[in-house]
Amino acid sequence: MSIQQQTKEAVQYIQSNISTVPSTGLVLGSGLGVLADEIKNPVVLKYEDIPGFPVSTVEGHAGQLVFGELEGMQVAAMQGRFHYYEGYSLQEVTFPIRVMNALGVKRLLVTNAAGGVNHDFEPGDLMIIDDHINWLGANPLIGENDAELGPRFPDMSSAYSKGLAKIADEAALSLNIRIQRGTYMANTGPAYETPAEVRMARVLGADAVGMSTVPEVIVAVHGGMEVLGISCISNLAAGMLDQPLSHDEVMDTTSKVQEDFLKLMKETLRRIAQEDA
Repeated sequence: MSIQQQTKEAVQYIQSNISTVPSTGLVLGSGLGVLADEIKNPVVLKYEDIPGFPVSTVEGHAGQLVFGELEGMQVAAMQGRFHYYEGYSLQEVTFPIRVMNALGVKRLLVTNAAGGVNHDFEPGDLMIIDDHINWLGANPLIGENDAELGPRFPDMSSAYSKGLAKIADEAALSLNIRIQRGTYMANTGPAYETPAEVRMARVLGADAVGMSTVPEVIVAVHGGMEVLGISCISNLAAGMLDQPLSHDEVMDTTSKVQEDFLKLMKETLRRIAQEDA
């Protein structure tokens, strides 16, 4: 079955369960799904019930799509995402972005928990993503291109919207929240990077490393969506501190920064909604 046909089936199922058209999509990473709990009049669809959707297998990913109103706009929120390391293809990982686009979503806010590579970063920092490095060794657009979904060779020179980043920056300033800006590097995982790989990432220009986000952003840009990316710096990467890394540490840090994350995301959405009005 083609991606278009799979997308059509998923869209038909979702439209039969919702009454409004979402304008903004949210991808909520490890420990950050709490934002979806703030959605008013939510319609919750489990991933396993949506045709074509994979299923989340990672702790901290609830595995459901939540529709409703958040800060004055209609949203579709992925409460948990999919990863290449779970054994899914990049086409499967990014399938929800195709579905959002087909539903009418033209703006994507994507979040993640990431390891800090920049020596100026601290665990708990929030980083607006200015650019990314795809170190996955693959690309979700490999294969036959459907021109109805997007161009064969999409321009990635401005993958992350400068306008949306400016709004998020101003929102952080108004809330007195420490904010960083930088480049996110995606690795396959599931093993954390070695100290040598972290040094390499820094030399290549990365400020944070993780195991997600880049495939979704590539597909969003391919489909003509505006993108804002925000990383929660959950830990300093391997070799920067004399201690082992663990997913428990990631979840612990994201839970501590949840209040600032919620404030920043909600204020950013509120400001975007004002601009849309």
